[in-house]
Amino acid sequence: MITAEVAAGIAVVVLIAFAAVLAVAETALTHLPRARAIAMEEEGRRGAHTLRVLLERREKVLNPVLLLVLLCHLAAAALVALLAGSHAGPGGIAIAIGALWLVIYVCAEAAPKTYALQHTARSALLVAPLVGLIARLWPVRVVTRILIGISNVIIPGKGRKAGPVVSEEEFLAMTDVAVEEAVLEVEERALIRSIIDFGDTVVREVMVPRPDMVTLPDECTVATAMETVIAHGYSRIPVHSEKGIDDINGIVYAKDLMRASRDGNSGDCVRTLLRPAVFLPETKRVAELLREMQADKFHMAIVIDEYGSTAGLVTLEDVIEELVGEIVDEFDVEDPLMEPLPGGDVRVNARIPLDELNELLHLDLPEGDWDTVGGLLFKLLGHVPTEGETVDVDGHRLRAERVQGRRIGRVRISALDPSGPGPAGAAAPSS
Repeated sequence: MITAEVAAGIAVVVLIAFAAVLAVAETALTHLPRARAIAMEEEGRRGAHTLRVLLERREKVLNPVLLLVLLCHLAAAALVALLAGSHAGPGGIAIAIGALWLVIYVCAEAAPKTYALQHTARSALLVAPLVGLIARLWPVRVVTRILIGISNVIIPGKGRKAGPVVSEEEFLAMTDVAVEEAVLEVEERALIRSIIDFGDTVVREVMVPRPDMVTLPDECTVATAMETVIAHGYSRIPVHSEKGIDDINGIVYAKDLMRASRDGNSGDCVRTLLRPAVFLPETKRVAELLREMQADKFHMAIVIDEYGSTAGLVTLEDVIEELVGEIVDEFDVEDPLMEPLPGGDVRVNARIPLDELNELLHLDLPEGDWDTVGGLLFKLLGHVPTEGETVDVDGHRLRAERVQGRRIGRVRISALDPSGPGPAGAAAPSS
């Protein structure tokens, strides 16, 4: 026959074991992303559906688990204290509680949580049925709600959040660590950074600016338009009325021009071949634009400013380049965006985005209403610079090396303190 002491000892072991299982559940459900559970469900893993449902209401599941962990620890401590007190007195109680503390720490906390961290997905699948059962027990739910309500009175707030939230900065730091540990390639990290930045990028930052647009007047002939297409190598060209570039009538396709030329209609007016143009504001996010281009099947859009004037144009290639980097045709000849010079100076294209320049050269040039280093130079000088004119900012000197009319072409960046941090040694990105 089992004595009371033996029953109490068995209860202590069961409570510690149950607490260990709950510790595995707490750690696994806290650290497993919901996306991973969805992926396992799509793979047909057993128990993945239950796990995915639990993670969708993670905050309602974890609180009952934590409550039961605490109850197991307290009940085990009470039973050990009773057993020790009946046989060894107060001194025995102190020794027994100390021993129990070590056992709980090792067997019910450190070991199970470490296992759950090392095998998060497997652990979550194993404990999902048990946690689902606990979450459905109405006494546990009622007690948990009462205790959470009391805690919210003491410390006002919204209670426990649905799970771990990782900011963009923390996620990017994780990718840096992953590259150092050879989990990710450098190119993969760059792509991840591009995807994160992609969501915050607006059309103004990727568009072809108005001065660089190649357009045609709508009264020109098919033959003249074909010459323009051949000279520039474009497959689509905007066509404007006699009012100028601010009145875009549509877009002419190179394949339509070639078809008309083949049919002997080279003398026809190009306005007979126009296709509708898509217009959008320069503040539109490129992520949204990409989805619209895919859905509506268009490759070019005219960008307008807040006054309705033409600010530039954007193509599908411009949007994709924001994700994967510069795409250059095999016959294109372009100046490099950045060129290291002897002595540590760097010559850059005035159109290079300022945030990209700061990241590449580890600078801290001021950002504001301007998007490019040329825009910064205009802001600092307050007028159109002459070639060779300079301005100092943030420990660096910006020199306008090429100015064409009212437009800055190239800018030379020099460190004012040669011994200090500067662009020296920076690698130029491929154009």
